[in-house]
Amino acid sequence: MILLRHAQSLFNVTYAKTRIDPGIEDPQLTDLGHEQARAMAERLRGAPIRRVITSPYTRALQTTQIVNAALGVPVTVERLVSERGAFVCDVGTARDELAARWPDFDFSHLDNRWWRQDETENELLDRCRIFRAAMAREAEWPNVLVITHWGFIRGLTGVTVSNAETIGFDPTASPVDNPFAKD
Repeated sequence: MILLRHAQSLFNVTYAKTRIDPGIEDPQLTDLGHEQARAMAERLRGAPIRRVITSPYTRALQTTQIVNAALGVPVTVERLVSERGAFVCDVGTARDELAARWPDFDFSHLDNRWWRQDETENELLDRCRIFRAAMAREAEWPNVLVITHWGFIRGLTGVTVSNAETIGFDPTASPVDNPFAKD
């Protein structure tokens, strides 16, 4: 399986400069983010990916839309792979509005307010365990691309990745003992 952190968002560029939450709810991709997603689409074109799982945040959905234009595979929107609610950017967009913006994606299984703002690190790790176990039971997991977030990837792998960076992940391997230990 390939884990892909979404491309650069408005939050990412602002937070990187100030280290202060800029208060942008569910931010969109920047121009650079769109370029990163297009470059990633080209790198993944021809890869043996049969399905994309994506977070319901706008930055992940925009990345998914661009990447999947090159892949042309089924897309599953999955709250389990969303970011931990730690900043204002982790306030999501209501399901009905997402469905109107991305009519080709199915959001019907989500609550209208699907995100959490008070999730603890342990609750995030519980989501990671649930996702890991579910994917380990799927025979097709080696052919899945997951478009997700820094915190979720770190919770699964213990690795910090940059925007539009990928990392391989084997859900059948032993989990990382302390994924949030300092690098």
